[in-house]
Amino acid sequence: MDIVGSFALLLAFLAAVYAFAAGIAAVITRKPLLIKSARNAGMAVFGLVTLAVACLEYLFFTDNFSMAYVVAHSNRALPPFYKFAALWAGQEGSLLFWSWLLSIYAFWALFLNRKKHPELMPYVGATLAGVQIFFLTLNNFVATPFKVLAGADSSGLVHMARLSEGSGLNPLLQYYEMVIHPPMLYLGYTGFTVPFAFAMAALLGRYPGEKWIHITRRWTMVAWCFQTVGILLGAHWAYAVLGWGGYWAWDPVENASLLPWITGTAFLHSVMMQEKRGMMKVWNVWLVFVTFMLCILGTMLTRSGVVSSVHAFAESSIGGWFVAFLVIIFLVCLAAWYKNRDYLRSDNQLDSLVSRESSFLFNNLVLLAACFAVLWGTLFPVLSEWVTHSKISVGPPFFNKVNIPIALFLLFLTGVGPLLAWRKTSFDSLRRNFAWPLAVAVLASAVAFAFGFREVYALVCLILSVFVTLTIFFEFFRGARVIASRDGSNLLSAVGELTMRNTRRYGGYIVHFGMVLIFIGIAGQAFNKDVQKDMGLGDTLSIGPFTILCQSFDDVANANYQSERATLEVFRNGHSEMMLYPEHRLYLASQVPETMVAIESSPLRDLYVVYEGRSPDTGKPSIHAHLNPLVKWIWFGGIVVVLGTGLALMPNRRAALVLRPVEQRSWGDAITPESPNVVRAPIRRTDSHD
Repeated sequence: MDIVGSFALLLAFLAAVYAFAAGIAAVITRKPLLIKSARNAGMAVFGLVTLAVACLEYLFFTDNFSMAYVVAHSNRALPPFYKFAALWAGQEGSLLFWSWLLSIYAFWALFLNRKKHPELMPYVGATLAGVQIFFLTLNNFVATPFKVLAGADSSGLVHMARLSEGSGLNPLLQYYEMVIHPPMLYLGYTGFTVPFAFAMAALLGRYPGEKWIHITRRWTMVAWCFQTVGILLGAHWAYAVLGWGGYWAWDPVENASLLPWITGTAFLHSVMMQEKRGMMKVWNVWLVFVTFMLCILGTMLTRSGVVSSVHAFAESSIGGWFVAFLVIIFLVCLAAWYKNRDYLRSDNQLDSLVSRESSFLFNNLVLLAACFAVLWGTLFPVLSEWVTHSKISVGPPFFNKVNIPIALFLLFLTGVGPLLAWRKTSFDSLRRNFAWPLAVAVLASAVAFAFGFREVYALVCLILSVFVTLTIFFEFFRGARVIASRDGSNLLSAVGELTMRNTRRYGGYIVHFGMVLIFIGIAGQAFNKDVQKDMGLGDTLSIGPFTILCQSFDDVANANYQSERATLEVFRNGHSEMMLYPEHRLYLASQVPETMVAIESSPLRDLYVVYEGRSPDTGKPSIHAHLNPLVKWIWFGGIVVVLGTGLALMPNRRAALVLRPVEQRSWGDAITPESPNVVRAPIRRTDSHD
């Protein structure tokens, strides 16, 4: 199977090269047969890379220890669940996985749009093929996953390690979320290639109108949603596995995943200005370009070893390939923009600082400031080593000091932006829309302060969270009230009708509400507590309202690991509440120790207990307990964000207009077919247009 996999990868590389060359020729000649041939070659890459992936998985599931990659990342006792995840556990397999997901995106982009946008597709196909060539070059000639171990004969038997059981999967990856987290994150990284290809195609082809924006926005939303899920799953993995009581450490690889998410968020907001007002065209094109380049940068940081991270692969020379690729991408983007910059002239100018346009502009500026701060802090150790030959690390205090105020300002804009009118917002409109939400938010903060809420940033976050929640609520309420009064329906049904009429708008509001929940969860970190104690049988530990009693310790063993487990009984107000079983494991194949955290979670707080092994001083087991308020709100907020994104991707349900409009929306928007305050006849149809 290794020969079949290697041959499939080589054919995929040749198909990508042909698709790239034929795509460029198709752009020049516009011959239909050449266009179709280039498209088919680009789509064929998917089948060939899929065959290579299937071959590698077969080698894992058959325990073929003649393969270097299988030996390094698997063993006979590894559960099948994790043998599947071993595909992306190392450098070579993860790059193959990158190529595979990219080929899936390329296949669907070429297939779904083969007839819709004939002017764009040759450019799109050539751009996608160019990116595929780079990764398939790595798969074939730099980091092949089908390398045979030294000493293996032609039948696949290993002379030097005939009885080898394999080195085993990294214990940090032996957690169920690691079968989900990397694919989600990679689907985000690779997904941003499609918007990049369409933006490049529209620029090079000088595609008229804003139609390409609609295509690019939808693909960006898909990639952004996967990136969001990947980031949150990674945070939950760090929380549940690493045993330090937190979920975000501003680790370089964590930061690398956040960077394209930030610029992708900026694009999804600023693109509305181009759709509605024909503004920020240069800005939007470069946001797409920068987002893709940050995806490549993040992939490089994970694999090059230039930064130290628990998430990174071993140091290798592969980083030079990524640097060269990034330079090529930047030069191509710069040349494409410079040659066609007149095509990107804005149709309108900013009319007022108090307007929907200005809120999007501020939103973009703040997001890019956050992106720059995270990027600077991430790369500063590398830059300092180049300049001073001494690596100066930048820790969480820097990132928190810079990014917390930025995040709170973004939360403020989340509530303000939707209530501002296009062009200019009057003072009366501001008073009507903001008076009640702001008053209730201030009242909530006063109550919180009276109950001992003294942390400044947490208090500000509470004010803004209440404010944003109320503005979102009133957006739904106002529109639903009109529909309910017209149809005689109840308010809940009217909310559903309103939402389905403009899924993009109201899906966006749900995404904003999900972000509010995430902010509330993060604000709870200001009130974290932790206590560590060496505990023998019968000893107790107190944290918050809980008392933890150590009942026993026992040993657990299987073919994959040995474990020492603590049995802890948790009391509250003298009553037994729960049993917790934290473990300290030793994985046999790799001889690496790991902790298994015991977490009892509720909407108000998490009781998080770690068995850290035996203390070298006392010989007793060391128990570290954390009390983390509101963490569950982060995970629930992530679910709401995903649901809102899915809703925003759905087509609108339209209704025919009748001749009796109601008055213009109080917050300044003119009545349009998308407005919820337009009275419609009951006959409806489905339409995917935004």
